[in-house]
Amino acid sequence: MGMIFQPSTVGEIPADDPATRPSVTLLPGRHKRAEGGHPWIYSNEVRMDVAAKALPPGTLVTVRRLDDNALGVAMFNPHSLVAARLLDRDANRAIGRRFFARRLERALRLRDRLFELPYYRLVHAEADGLPGLVVDRFAGVLVVQFNAAGIARCEPLVLETLDALLAPEAIVLRNDGPARVLEGLMPEARVAKGTIGGPVVVRENGAEFLADPLGGQKTGWFFDQRDNRRFVAALAHDARVLDLYCFNGAFSVQAACAAVLGIDRSEPALKLSAEAAALNRVGETCSFHRGEAFGEAARLAAAGERFDIVIADPPAFAKSRKDVPAALRGYRKLTRLSASVTASGGILFLACCSHNVAEAEFAEAVRRGLGDAGRGARILRIAGADADHPIHPALPETAYLKAMTLALD
Repeated sequence: MGMIFQPSTVGEIPADDPATRPSVTLLPGRHKRAEGGHPWIYSNEVRMDVAAKALPPGTLVTVRRLDDNALGVAMFNPHSLVAARLLDRDANRAIGRRFFARRLERALRLRDRLFELPYYRLVHAEADGLPGLVVDRFAGVLVVQFNAAGIARCEPLVLETLDALLAPEAIVLRNDGPARVLEGLMPEARVAKGTIGGPVVVRENGAEFLADPLGGQKTGWFFDQRDNRRFVAALAHDARVLDLYCFNGAFSVQAACAAVLGIDRSEPALKLSAEAAALNRVGETCSFHRGEAFGEAARLAAAGERFDIVIADPPAFAKSRKDVPAALRGYRKLTRLSASVTASGGILFLACCSHNVAEAEFAEAVRRGLGDAGRGARILRIAGADADHPIHPALPETAYLKAMTLALD
């Protein structure tokens, strides 16, 4: 408590005064999306005059229509495609300690209603009214990402507020995602409070796992698949399971009944998977193998191996819209290969975490992949992320996760 945090990549934001805050004006007719509730304003919707272009990235601004009516207060970056990220529809709202305290307290109250244990995504960016901010909670350890220039300028204030709210033992900054590059921010990963001596414990669905908040993918854990892992595990009675992208073993360990083979190309992730299997006393039924998922699935299929449950939860195939055609080919191929090693009457779970790929596009890629494999199927369940990843009603990007569970003939 009472800690002083220093900004890591940008200067400290000055005190916000709505009366003297700079304004940016939208072009004619470009106010309708924002008035309809969308929290983003694109650069081609803003009158980019000399004054607007001169504003430092992350400056707090009042967004105005052409008729000078205020639409709200936003974080502005003249160099980004998403030029303005709305924080509040009340342009007279001062953005300071009280604002962040209220938003973070609201996010915490919601998670406390949803979950008994303090392992969850505490802040899901725009969906929680804090654009560009991600906070994952591992009991006394917080892993934080500042993914936009505006929220990065507020880093000390956000960290101080989190410290006052939760008094965590440690706070880790994972400011090394690709979104920061688009905002003109430098990547970094560091401990902002306390110490991290190694992996931290994660408790989920009655099992225990290990996550690496400093060296693992993103924040070290994927809370978004919690409910999907519970659903798949409930189908795994006496099942032989193949987990093609096992990461830390979350699907593998929870589905461990008869035998599980987990595949991943990350040696550190496989080590954590094996340790999680031992922690949960399923080490004898779980084995983990380093390999590339496509190649291993093809090898297993050629060897005549078949599994009662096949799980394919890959990392994002499409980092941008230009990547979508190649990504859809990838999901189609992954479906074909996964189906080829799924036993008759078996279960196939497929996921897509690329927000650039629409749900209908992913479903069509899956349909084509099943056709390529010559397999009939029935969709048992279509799902998204768990409830600690809420969806902003006007921002489809927050509904990024698509998951399908199929019964194969």
